[in-house]
Amino acid sequence: MALLPILHYPDPRLHTKATPVAVVDDRIRTLAADMAETMYAAPGVGLAASQVNVHERVIVIDVSEDKSGLMALINPEIIERSGEQTCEEGCLSVPGIYDTVTRAERVKVRALNEKGETIEFEADGLLAVCVQHEIDHLDGKVFVEYLSQLKQNRIKTKLAKKARITA
Repeated sequence: MALLPILHYPDPRLHTKATPVAVVDDRIRTLAADMAETMYAAPGVGLAASQVNVHERVIVIDVSEDKSGLMALINPEIIERSGEQTCEEGCLSVPGIYDTVTRAERVKVRALNEKGETIEFEADGLLAVCVQHEIDHLDGKVFVEYLSQLKQNRIKTKLAKKARITA
């Protein structure tokens, strides 16, 4: 397994729409394992392949407190949404930035697992937020794009300043 470099907003590659995975094979399983290792090391609760500059529809999520709930979802799609919740979100591609985003409270998800089998599950709370957030990445959208243009500009300025300081 390997730690993968995470792209940082406003990197234009974060806006690349990911393509569906044609075959779930060892390459995809290795990608998912590397993504999980990267997510845990960051630390985070979700990571999309787009964030590590692999533009295929793969996400990993673990919202458990003890890191025992790892899910790798290939070609995930939301097939039902209901309710509404507003939560504070952060993102490994937008380090140190947190803001509130309104999303569906409950979602039903269909995806392939690491064996290539179709799975479906319902999610609410943090898991629902995380699934929606990561699928947004696969569609080329970063959570800060739900915010006002003013907030987006402030975030870009803050991240550019931080990048200059650490460079």
